[in-house]
Amino acid sequence: MNRSVISDLWYKMVHSGSRMNFFIGINTIVFLFFAVVNVVEFLFRMETGIIPFLKINLALPAFMPSLLYKFWTLFTYMFVHDGLFHFIFNMLALYWFGRIFEDFLNARQFTFTYIAGGIVGGLLFILFYNVFPGYKDSITAATVVGASACVMAIIVATATLLPDYNLHLLIFGSVQLKYLALIYIVIDVIGMAGLNAGGAIAHLGGALLGFVYIKQLKAGNDWSKTFHKKPKLKVVHREKVAPRFTNDIPEQEVIDRILDKISQKGYQSLTKQEKELLFKASNKNEE
Repeated sequence: MNRSVISDLWYKMVHSGSRMNFFIGINTIVFLFFAVVNVVEFLFRMETGIIPFLKINLALPAFMPSLLYKFWTLFTYMFVHDGLFHFIFNMLALYWFGRIFEDFLNARQFTFTYIAGGIVGGLLFILFYNVFPGYKDSITAATVVGASACVMAIIVATATLLPDYNLHLLIFGSVQLKYLALIYIVIDVIGMAGLNAGGAIAHLGGALLGFVYIKQLKAGNDWSKTFHKKPKLKVVHREKVAPRFTNDIPEQEVIDRILDKISQKGYQSLTKQEKELLFKASNKNEE
């Protein structure tokens, strides 16, 4: 691969400021590592044991005795995928919904939603398998991998923020986000009794996090700020100057009205001035 192409991809992943690109990049690197090892083992008819070892130690187990000495798997499981289609579907969904998410919220909020969605999804998976009798016979062998819970958190968060935003699909045409999210949730509820019950439960945990987080954000409680390091205050002595007032950054009430308009009529209904105000507010949040 051309070095400039690799450099360009690295820049988009690390330096573009997009957390969507960053998390897609991390998932892609991990997936390609597993794929390359698998191809090498096949070509040379060798069994290194690397893939089974990594999957055992990176996948999240539901069995508590196993989880106690693999506590890190609550984080690592969300970056490991089981198969090509599992990886592709997750990354496509993350790209489609992540772009919309980043248009209206900042990088810190994206990171929080992704990571917290994965953690809540993993915890719900563990809880269900240890509480409900239906999973008793399979609990010792039950594990879950994949970014699906994280992606569901982004999907539902975006749909909760912009329920009437239209996404254009190849086959179905224009569909509002709230209906897409609802379809995902219904499929996962049904899947709780299926072959991938653990994955379905984790998806629902991510969805729950995404929904509650945006509801709290609209109420003025930004949970992502918990992990935001505040700069130290410095005392600076300078000459007194007349205070300046600027209208460059819109007030929260204006932003709330714009978001309400998007929820009711869609993003395309905004005027050019409203889009500029929203863009300025987004840039302010990233500072």
